[in-house]
Amino acid sequence: MGRLLSQDRRLLVKMRIALAGVVLCLNVILAYGAEKMPELKTVEYVDVQRYMGTWYEIAKFPVWFEKGLVGVTANYTLLHSGKVRVINSGYKKDFKGKLKTAKGRAWIVDKKTNAKLKVSFFWPFAGNYWIIELGKDYEYAVVGDPSRKYLWILSRKPQLEESLYNELLRRIQEKGFDRSKIEKTVQK
Repeated sequence: MGRLLSQDRRLLVKMRIALAGVVLCLNVILAYGAEKMPELKTVEYVDVQRYMGTWYEIAKFPVWFEKGLVGVTANYTLLHSGKVRVINSGYKKDFKGKLKTAKGRAWIVDKKTNAKLKVSFFWPFAGNYWIIELGKDYEYAVVGDPSRKYLWILSRKPQLEESLYNELLRRIQEKGFDRSKIEKTVQK
């Protein structure tokens, strides 16, 4: 009986080693097959006080938590702690629909540039909020994350001049974002 248990253990060890080998091979294959993205660069510096206030969402990569919303805005308020209160809102289906609001917090993770933040609407989960384009008068901003899975084009006004919008699309594509995923947000 003892000998049988010993053989079972050896078989189990061999199976674990084989499984580890398969997992390792898959990781190597995926690593070589994955397209390497260049490092996502943020803007050089963000004056946090100037960045605060209301921003209108002009366009975005679709995300489940904004599905069916129009008139989406983000309002940022700097708190005494140095954190940022975030209030995102939008109307369900049309401007007569129910106002949906999400409250969260953001904090700066790169104090040198103030361009890399983390945002959380539900602790302990947080996402990257990297400011990758910013108008010299803080009239527009583009926010993304290094995975290139999330992207927002924001403006201080509900509409963005078409030529500027097209220029931002060009720059976004140069940064490795899939331009075909961008969806315009309905604003008044």
